[in-house]
Amino acid sequence: MAQRKPTITDVARTAGVSKGLVSFALNDKPGVSPETRKRILEVAGDLGWRPSLSARSLSTSTSFALGLVIRRKAEVISADPFFPAFIAGVESVLTEEGRALVLSVVPDAEAELRSYRTLAGDNRVDGVFLTDLRTDDERFELLADLGLPAVALGRPNPAVAVPSVQVDDTHGIAEAVAHLVELGHTRIAHVAGDPHMMHGGRRRGSFDDAMRDAGLDSSLVIETDFSASSGADATRRFLDAAQPPTAIVYANDPMAIAGLGVAQQRGLRVPEELSITGFDGTDISGYVFPALTTITSDPVEWGRVAARTLLELVATGAADSVELPPASLLIRASTGPAPSDRG
Repeated sequence: MAQRKPTITDVARTAGVSKGLVSFALNDKPGVSPETRKRILEVAGDLGWRPSLSARSLSTSTSFALGLVIRRKAEVISADPFFPAFIAGVESVLTEEGRALVLSVVPDAEAELRSYRTLAGDNRVDGVFLTDLRTDDERFELLADLGLPAVALGRPNPAVAVPSVQVDDTHGIAEAVAHLVELGHTRIAHVAGDPHMMHGGRRRGSFDDAMRDAGLDSSLVIETDFSASSGADATRRFLDAAQPPTAIVYANDPMAIAGLGVAQQRGLRVPEELSITGFDGTDISGYVFPALTTITSDPVEWGRVAARTLLELVATGAADSVELPPASLLIRASTGPAPSDRG
């Protein structure tokens, strides 16, 4: 039989005070002496009393939950370590605050907008995180109409008056290209992400700029949906070309690892015959063979900072945007000098 959870009545009886006084003490309201408040809190802790979120929600008109709606294919989410790491960072903050995360994975734009309307209409969350920002993103206007506070993950359009938590990912891509150029590579390809997502477009633009700055052809680009399978397909297309690239810059680690597998299946030696770089600095990237040269960010810290920012926005109605340290290149064993026999 499950053990009954202690109630305010139990705390009051053990502490020898009224339920009203217990309520005041537990909710940090005035009218309780410091000594009595301390005794009540100690009794509550000894009994293992925990506040009821449903009762708190009724009394404060808040849900004590934040929302995250991710519009991507389920197979992309399942193979991408970024989102679990980001969510872990969010949860580490929410757990300390006695709050919960409401997560929804949806397949398309219509389902995504419907999810926000449901979250707001049912008062299920106090605010939401906006990920995978897009050009002309209609979610900002919808959330403003719904009165639902939001924090953007990434750099939104300047006209959007929503606080954001940003990481400069363009610098990392430029570093990767410069590193490969220094190694003697001239035919460098890019497996890009979704061009409709602002970070996918920024990484593509950064690749183009870095290649032009080096005086090289920037046209070897294939756009994808960020999935490992699309990264593998793009790699096959590049390697089947009459003049395949000697290096490939991928827009995320899962696609780079898939590309590494394709190259090895074809008998190519990495990095002797093909250099590969990823993006995100996931843990697994350091354990593949050869270890992946990648552009590192910290999705766990991104989640922590985003959670604190959204909680501040919910509590006070305002929060400052935060610029996290820029993504930077981590050189490992998957990049090396350009092969002279393929020039």
